[in-house]
Amino acid sequence: MHGSQSTSLNKKQICWANSSYDDSDIVMVGIPDETGSHAILTGSSAAPDHIRKISNSNDIYVEKKLLCLAQPTLGIGKSRIHDYGNIKKRQIESTFAKILASKKLPISIGGDHSNTAHIIKAMAKKHGKISLVYFDAHPDFVSHTRNYYGSVITDCLDHINIKSSIQIGVRSPEQEEIDNIKKHKLQVITPFDVIESGIKSVTKTILDTVKDNVYVSFDMDCLDPSFAPGVSVPVPIGMQSPDAMYSIKKLANRGIIGFDLMEVCPSHDLNDVTSHLASRMIGELISSCKV
Repeated sequence: MHGSQSTSLNKKQICWANSSYDDSDIVMVGIPDETGSHAILTGSSAAPDHIRKISNSNDIYVEKKLLCLAQPTLGIGKSRIHDYGNIKKRQIESTFAKILASKKLPISIGGDHSNTAHIIKAMAKKHGKISLVYFDAHPDFVSHTRNYYGSVITDCLDHINIKSSIQIGVRSPEQEEIDNIKKHKLQVITPFDVIESGIKSVTKTILDTVKDNVYVSFDMDCLDPSFAPGVSVPVPIGMQSPDAMYSIKKLANRGIIGFDLMEVCPSHDLNDVTSHLASRMIGELISSCKV
């Protein structure tokens, strides 16, 4: 969608949504659930609606009495986007079955990262084992406790191809997670690897690792708190947002089966910079997706 649009914009949808469900290529889904979180900082359940709100207030301007969108780098192009609204955690399987049966690309906004395990299970029912690209400060590979935001990889092991999966941005692992990474030979890229090798080389490694059925999950705490302070578990010495987005855009351009963005915590943000960044990241992803 280029240029201007009418003043009938629905403030409850992400600002790039421009299509009915039946006519859409991409479906946005909000999952305002943080029941799987153990974080001290609470409030990630407010993220889907708050990111929508910020996308409308910060990425829209009035020109000659018409509403105009601040476009992503390449513009939205011909992608037709529908905002499905919010669903409950227990509705993930049935909602994603519907979206995937319609051959549409799902983009989800959480919520805590435990929601991703339910999404992956739904994706695997349709596509088979997934090549998972997991951006996170934490490996989320705890196994002594299950079904929470720290056990996502363990909970997904039966549904992902571990050899064609990769984690990026990890810098705060527990010893149990280090042991599990070594045991399962999961490839991990740290922020220091990005600095040493450069983002173009790191992105090539990611693209060389993944095979078919690529799903991208992005925890906003992957980024340094200077870029994204409003997250549930902020960890210093993280990735820069342009670097992370560069890799995501390259993955999207090659072809992905879905994307989620988790762990924005609006109540602990600074001037909504994290929610605005999340909105812009979704726009940049859409601008690069093959649909």
